[in-house]
Amino acid sequence: MNLFGNLVWLIFGGLLASLGYFIGGIVLCLTIIGIPWGLQCFKLAELVLWPFGKKIISDSSEMGCLNVIFNLIWILCGGLYTTIIHIVMGIILCLTIIGIPWGRQHFKLIEISLMPFGKKIVIE
Repeated sequence: MNLFGNLVWLIFGGLLASLGYFIGGIVLCLTIIGIPWGLQCFKLAELVLWPFGKKIISDSSEMGCLNVIFNLIWILCGGLYTTIIHIVMGIILCLTIIGIPWGRQHFKLIEISLMPFGKKIVIE
């Protein structure tokens, strides 16, 4: 079932959304200062490409207290915007019975699109 969900997701916007995160990651990695945020964009691109069958867990041991600072910068520089987009898309998809599984994936993406630092993607 995960394969079917991922294929439908890919065809109806997942590929474009993933490509957007990927291009954003490349642009951020071109600057030395933007590399940490670019790496988070690549993490989001991977999750947005194949969201079904993956889970987000907290992994605060990665960078310690810098996670808070980096997440604050992320939120102020576009994280809030992407989170709002995922909320709106999730609500729109959940208005129809058939769109509920894809809406739930958007709701899953809210957590990592708002604060990606200190999060890890694992296969369920």
